[in-house]
Amino acid sequence: MANIRRTSFLVAGCLLAGLAVTALSRPAGAATPAHSERLLFDGGGSESLNGITYHSFRIPSLVRTRSNTLLAFVEGRAAANDDHGNINLLYKRSIDNGASWSGLQEVVGAGLGTWGNPTAVVDESNNKVWLFMSWNPAGYSINGVDGTTKITAWEHRKVYVSSSTDDGLSFSDPVDMTAALKPRTLANGDPWAWDAIGPGVGIQTSTGRLVIPAQHRNIYSDDHGVSWKVQRITTSGGAYQEGTSEGTVLELTDGRLMRNDRATTQVWNTGKRRWVSRGTIGGAYTTFAPDETLLDPAMQGSVLRYNLDSPTRIVFLNSASTLTRTKMNLRISYDEGKTWPVHRFLSDAPLPDWAALGSGAWAEGGYSSMAKTADYYVGALIEVNEDRNNTDTSHVSIVFRKVNLPWILNGATE
Repeated sequence: MANIRRTSFLVAGCLLAGLAVTALSRPAGAATPAHSERLLFDGGGSESLNGITYHSFRIPSLVRTRSNTLLAFVEGRAAANDDHGNINLLYKRSIDNGASWSGLQEVVGAGLGTWGNPTAVVDESNNKVWLFMSWNPAGYSINGVDGTTKITAWEHRKVYVSSSTDDGLSFSDPVDMTAALKPRTLANGDPWAWDAIGPGVGIQTSTGRLVIPAQHRNIYSDDHGVSWKVQRITTSGGAYQEGTSEGTVLELTDGRLMRNDRATTQVWNTGKRRWVSRGTIGGAYTTFAPDETLLDPAMQGSVLRYNLDSPTRIVFLNSASTLTRTKMNLRISYDEGKTWPVHRFLSDAPLPDWAALGSGAWAEGGYSSMAKTADYYVGALIEVNEDRNNTDTSHVSIVFRKVNLPWILNGATE
């Protein structure tokens, strides 16, 4: 198998740049199935930085740079696993396809507010890494719980962006982009208060456009990040689509974008699945509708373009359940996300030594993020919780899973 670098490939009549494409000289199932895993961010363990021993790590974002470095971003939750409080954006680097990792490093930890929702993208033209994030001040939360103030005003939740020009060795101070990238009002005229960037990853399309999924919209740049714009997602009737959150984005071979999102609570109750729409930056999207195959417990999921040569493959990861977050399932689509004929549960190869995570009854499952490694594996960051009941005081960690296509196929014929 040739070690083909990610440059540009002419596929289906269009140039798709910056995607990890594998030229296979034999069927994927002919190789030996392989799987590995490791505890990468240890919640409640020995992970300390700048005087903080972190209680929990959540909300991962995983990207591979043009130099084949893996960058793993997470929220470091200082005192609890709650979605509010002192939360900082942290990361680790790997230069050997995930075999070893750097120590804990910080993108931003200024103040006692919440720096969260890491959503990274790599510009393949110059190897610049962009990291989008959400921020709210100390004492605020989405629901006003635990003595916090509920987020009700536009300025309570902001959009920031940081970047790296040295392959993730360092990151710039985050810049407040809220005025340009967060609309002031929702479709009904109410203030656009709560907001969510990603979380997960963005993409670079065949035209070189950078796209970041965000709540009710796509954030994009056509000039390598010199300027960023917003596309409010509208359906064919021109109405704003506001029934989903925590979105993913992927470019299809016909040039359209596919959004595969978590539904908001009211919408999720009408179809407990992933909600999917397709469209373009310059045009309307199809109405979001539940994908009947993609069961979902109302949480974030992750999607990955694995390759564009035949057969094309898209990989999707979430908890395939309407009840629990601990039924993590890898799926493969060969028809651009229309069907998902192949799947395998990560529980088929559980972490070999749960005791290494601590004394609790750890349960794997939750938010995730995937990237294709330079050695043709699917790498995935996945949350694990020390308490299967997910109490407010339980520690949350992040594991790094690495599987190849034969392991996912599990004997299936492509």
